[in-house]
Amino acid sequence: MDVFKRLLLLTVILVFSVPVLAADDRAVIAFAQDTMKNDFRKAQVFEVRDAVAKHPQLSFVYSDAQGQTSLLIRQIETFIREKVDVLVVGTNDENAVVPVIAKAHKAGIKVIILDRGVNGSDYTTFINSDNVKIGTIAGEYIAKRLNGQGTVLLFEGIQTADVTQLRSKGFSDEIAKYQGIKLIKRTGNYLRKDALLEMEKLVRAGIHVDAIFAESDSMLSGVRVVLNRHTIDPKSIIMVGCDYVSEARDAIRKGTQTASVLFPLGGKMTVEVALKVLAKETVPKHILIPVKLITKETVEDEAPIF
Repeated sequence: MDVFKRLLLLTVILVFSVPVLAADDRAVIAFAQDTMKNDFRKAQVFEVRDAVAKHPQLSFVYSDAQGQTSLLIRQIETFIREKVDVLVVGTNDENAVVPVIAKAHKAGIKVIILDRGVNGSDYTTFINSDNVKIGTIAGEYIAKRLNGQGTVLLFEGIQTADVTQLRSKGFSDEIAKYQGIKLIKRTGNYLRKDALLEMEKLVRAGIHVDAIFAESDSMLSGVRVVLNRHTIDPKSIIMVGCDYVSEARDAIRKGTQTASVLFPLGGKMTVEVALKVLAKETVPKHILIPVKLITKETVEDEAPIF
């Protein structure tokens, strides 16, 4: 590898143990992550890192694509050239990354797709939770709290991610059962800033909603900023998020968020699976992690995911 390529690798990959190029016998687990600006995605990487640190036979590297699919693909290409042992992928586009993931798989790299799925089958295993169920759980809860009447806002995540489409389907299909509920949608890209901007537009337009389902707790955080700015009591709106982070737990305790669907990071499970495939054990093609609704009645029973 020439000097330029080495510098490029150091630019796009943050190393928390030893470089991929290290001449030792440790197996390298590389995490190609969509973005570290999203709290959930960042915590996901760190959970894998911390789990890897418990196993001296493993080393860990990761890359941050900063939300750019083209950069994510280039970073995966780098991991392929460096011949990492296990590649973990968190994508923002279920289609664009399929060829490069297939390339990694065919090169003999064990590929674990985490959280967001891809429209392909050339990988070792896919670890996620039932995203349709997440939407359904939120829809059932909100419809019941509204007694089947009112206006509901759905804050969607990244439109090209399968998790967004599946959560939206589960939620929309459930809400459609109630003729007295009007559903409106906005896109917040799983980011508090984007949700803040969209909620500001709604409030300024005089659009009132009775309930909100945000496909991440981060987006609800942005919503609360806007509501407080306009002296609208967050307690006056039924608000359900997803992930169940510490901020959501605190808001549920205060009553400024009604509920959150606990959505595990999957990092610990990823390392468990990586150890199995490195030991040449057979693992299922698809592994599901359970989800559950957290409300004020159960908030003290479950620890937040971060």
